[in-house]
Amino acid sequence: MTPRLTLRVDPIACDGRAVCADILPELISLDDWGFPIIHAGAVPDHLRDEAREAIRICPKLALRLDRI
Repeated sequence: MTPRLTLRVDPIACDGRAVCADILPELISLDDWGFPIIHAGAVPDHLRDEAREAIRICPKLALRLDRI
């Protein structure tokens, strides 16, 4: 069984560059100032690679995957 993972953002580290929402629009939307809003719940298996890519390219290292 694959572990269930959730995507989280550190709002202090994030500076609102929005590159994560470009890569993963299925799970990340932006507020009025360009900061990410992470949709609640587990990351679907078919989006895990995109979630890892969003984490990898975050210029402020503000994203992470946590087990739930």
